[in-house]
Amino acid sequence: MTYPGGKRRIDRVLAEGFLERVHEVSLDDLRTMRDEAEQEETDLSYIRRLLQGRLDIMRAEQKRREGGPDAPSLIDLLPGILADEAGPQVPHGLGRHATVEPSRADMHRRHVEALVADVDISDPFSHSDESLAHVITVLERQEAEVSSNRRAVQTVMDRCQDEITRRYRDGDANVDALLPSESG
Repeated sequence: MTYPGGKRRIDRVLAEGFLERVHEVSLDDLRTMRDEAEQEETDLSYIRRLLQGRLDIMRAEQKRREGGPDAPSLIDLLPGILADEAGPQVPHGLGRHATVEPSRADMHRRHVEALVADVDISDPFSHSDESLAHVITVLERQEAEVSSNRRAVQTVMDRCQDEITRRYRDGDANVDALLPSESG
């Protein structure tokens, strides 16, 4: 099955015509479309979390600086930052059950590093207050873009899953075909 658009999976999944024939494609092709969207959503979730982790560290440094000379060091704060102790006021997902692992994790990590290459996040202490604010702005913008793409991909996943469900509910697909056949 070929889709109009770019060569990357996200380009295919978010291409204008990807869902155009969702009611006409075979059940196998529909599952393939859903699985492709699911993998892209997993990868985007991974990238988003990488960005959020870096953003959490930079925001903690910014807040630490506001605490004055008696504020704890960023190193002392790091276990709490990495443990995601921000609590429920900072949602990091929609509660979907992930059934696949991120593909190409090293590539995604490098991608995030390239996204923020113009801002050095490896040494938060080297930034002036203005530079730190700029880094946070860049990370927030990138995280918002990834989140927007992730929501769009989730919509594609949902549309595919809704069509699969409809086919079973309406009798257009047979649940017996999913069960192993008994021989003998």
